[in-house]
Amino acid sequence: MEYHAHEVLGMMLGQTFTDASLISAMHNTFGNDAKYYSCSQNDMTAEQLIAFLKSKGKFVEVDGGYTVNTAPGGSCGH
Repeated sequence: MEYHAHEVLGMMLGQTFTDASLISAMHNTFGNDAKYYSCSQNDMTAEQLIAFLKSKGKFVEVDGGYTVNTAPGGSCGH
């Protein structure tokens, strides 16, 4: 099954993750074989989605990892 990146960002709200803990949470929530898509990319693995979201500034670093960037313009506005 495919899930939109917004679903992952929503799952992350209020929590801190490392790459490993986010991949684990994504597998537990969406399944080990889940694929992800965004408004501009399709057919991504959990690892590819994380790299994509990082490249788009969707995460902010906090002690022990990162969380969703909730600053104006940090998360998707649609």
